[in-house]
Amino acid sequence: MLWVKAFHIIAMVTWFAGIFYLPRLFVYHAMSEDEISIERFKVMERKLYRGIMTPSAVLTVALGLWLIHLLGVEWLRASGWLHIKLVLVALLIGYHWYLGRVLRLFARDANRKSHVYYRWLNELPVLILVAVVILAVVKPAL
Repeated sequence: MLWVKAFHIIAMVTWFAGIFYLPRLFVYHAMSEDEISIERFKVMERKLYRGIMTPSAVLTVALGLWLIHLLGVEWLRASGWLHIKLVLVALLIGYHWYLGRVLRLFARDANRKSHVYYRWLNELPVLILVAVVILAVVKPAL
């Protein structure tokens, strides 16, 4: 079980690295004006989303579900903190999906939002990360 937990954490760290970096790429992409830079950002964004973020998201969720399976349904019922964590993970999956939509807008040169929007968008997952780590480590009685 410890190996599953270790790889779950590694996948989560990898996923969050992408979650933090992709909106930052959107900031720079939204500020770009020359065609070479714009095309370069499209490639970087696509490779990050498809090659790193999505596989690590799938692995994070799969390993998390495996951990729940290993610990049993009774443990799941008794762990109120985990229910909150799972809601936060669902929100993070929605955020991941939204970033994929934004990526497709940039790929079609259809983005209409400013770099300031993406700077703020980049801050949202920080709150989720802080909450998830606190819940997973402290495991408060809820």
